[in-house]
Amino acid sequence: MLYDLFWQPFADFAFMRHALVGCLALALGCAPIGLFLVLRRMSLMGDAMSHAILPGAAIAFIAFGLSLTAMSLGGLLAGLVVVLAAGAVTRSTQLKEDASFAAFYLVSLASGVLLVSKWGNNVDLMHILFGSVLAVDDMALCFLAGVASITVLTLAVLYRALVVESFDPEFLRATGGGGAWAHFGFLILVVLNLVAGFQALGTLMAVGLMMLPAASARLWARELPAMLAIALGIALLSAYIGLLLSYHADLPSGPAIILTAGLAYFASLGLGRHGGLLGRWLRGRHLEA
Repeated sequence: MLYDLFWQPFADFAFMRHALVGCLALALGCAPIGLFLVLRRMSLMGDAMSHAILPGAAIAFIAFGLSLTAMSLGGLLAGLVVVLAAGAVTRSTQLKEDASFAAFYLVSLASGVLLVSKWGNNVDLMHILFGSVLAVDDMALCFLAGVASITVLTLAVLYRALVVESFDPEFLRATGGGGAWAHFGFLILVVLNLVAGFQALGTLMAVGLMMLPAASARLWARELPAMLAIALGIALLSAYIGLLLSYHADLPSGPAIILTAGLAYFASLGLGRHGGLLGRWLRGRHLEA
């Protein structure tokens, strides 16, 4: 009974095994990236960047069809253009970085949807926006594993600079700690992981596996290593449980994974040790007593 419930779908169907491995690789890269976005108060930037890749992916789709390589390269180039353009606007005008990204995000989203709607069809648009994790093939798995490996290795190199910049950016600038390079490298990792997530979950869902586990982890721990471990654990479990739900309940796989991560977030919001609503209520009752 337990075997049928928890492992039989992956044992019997290759597409389920591919989806599981792909989502686990995606979680390995997205969870730490999402946590640094939360710590740097850039959570909404992740959402903006997830839409910034859409025009590049749409142009590649129009030119080459549903080609993994072409759409990945197109999305990556579009994301990098938005990163550079938003940075240039921030440095040359009075607009803050969040406002710059929001403007480019809206233009990118509208442009991408317009392109696919004009030269594609509704099925193509749904595939790009929401992905198809059950259609992940060997090439996509290699790409997801490569992005996860690059992310982990790059974060290991940039870890100290990213941690210092997250908590005290002025100190990093004063000591010449390479904050600008670390920031730009981090933004490239954000784009790269969103492009990887786009292959499995689509542009609208990719950011969910990045931000929801990170926000949950923030409510359970205060030390960064513990937060990283918790965010990664929630992301991995969300992928696994979401795929099982999609199989047994006949639900779309991408939304099932993100809703599972969302349930973990709401549970953390209520029960989290550091900032959870239940803990705050109990402390308030204790003080009243």
